[in-house]
Amino acid sequence: MTFRFLHTSDLHLGKPFGGYPDALRHRLREARHGVLHRLADAARAQAAAHVLVAGDTFDAETPSPETLRQALRAMADASDLTWVLLPGNHDSLAATELWRRVAADGPGNVAVVASEAPVALVPGVWLLPAPCTQRRPGRDLTEAMAAPTPDGALRIGLGHGAITDFAGAGFAGEEGSPGVIPPDRAARSGLDYLGLGDWHGQMRVGPATWYAGTPEPDAFKHDAPGAALVVTLAAPGAPPQVVPVVTGQFRWLDLRLDLLPGEDAPARLAAALPTARQRDHLVRLRVTGRLALEPRAALDAAVDRVAPEFGFLAADLSGLGIDARPDDLDRIDRGGALRQAAEVLLAESRDPTLGTEGRAVAAAALARLYGFATDAAGEAGG
Repeated sequence: MTFRFLHTSDLHLGKPFGGYPDALRHRLREARHGVLHRLADAARAQAAAHVLVAGDTFDAETPSPETLRQALRAMADASDLTWVLLPGNHDSLAATELWRRVAADGPGNVAVVASEAPVALVPGVWLLPAPCTQRRPGRDLTEAMAAPTPDGALRIGLGHGAITDFAGAGFAGEEGSPGVIPPDRAARSGLDYLGLGDWHGQMRVGPATWYAGTPEPDAFKHDAPGAALVVTLAAPGAPPQVVPVVTGQFRWLDLRLDLLPGEDAPARLAAALPTARQRDHLVRLRVTGRLALEPRAALDAAVDRVAPEFGFLAADLSGLGIDARPDDLDRIDRGGALRQAAEVLLAESRDPTLGTEGRAVAAAALARLYGFATDAAGEAGG
């Protein structure tokens, strides 16, 4: 009676990744397409013959012909697997043309669950789906999972949306949608496993209820590798065995660095950043604290030096204050225009009327000026 499958969700194929450089956008889109092959490899490695996608296979209701056909081709290439696609909020049943095209062009090993009627996956194993009827259904579609199945059958629920907590308060979904799915839906509906999508981070809701999370992360919101879940059901009523398996290519890291005067800022930076596969890391670095002018300039130089090694690195130093002494300004210049500029920037970096952004701009400019001046002095001395 043992049944093993791969639970995944939120592939968001065709996501445009606006706001990033063109070269990176292309790599991110390719990584999302490539996750289909990585999911297939993970399923085979774990002897799972079914891949259950709990919604949002596509990022939009109208994916480009290339996105759709290439996705179906990739699934067709994994002809030893059965792909079960549940419409989510991004590719809901309202996308009638999308699902018509999947039905017309899709290979025989791709099944779309377009209704809430139970589906026999294999003899003795039934899927109870809750496809999204529209982007914001506004009701608990998983109520349909109480539908009867033959006695002694394994019952697997597949849904997409946000849950409520046990006190009845809403758990905000990935896009802030209110929770409508009760966290004890598996127990209420007699499910041996409930696989959910919508939340892009992997999360265990209860003994038999999991969010798979996206297999290829797409934002800094969830600081974990992209993964899917290998689920093994041994018998009706028995606890499921759930094992995460990493499938993501890119890591999105949201790093925070709090610095104190006297610290070796470049060394702290080096210790915080990953040291392997930097090209596949996207890093958002936020630095707070206070530094003297020399280590602040050294930190700026270190960030500039390492940033090109990464797929993306954005450093926010707006929360980093500067402790500057008169002799620090002397190293820029003892008089003249440069000294006047340094004094103005130092005053602006401490001026509360300028706001956080204005002070940060002044502090960064002062650190740059210090770095240029000391570099020039070093070259002249050499």
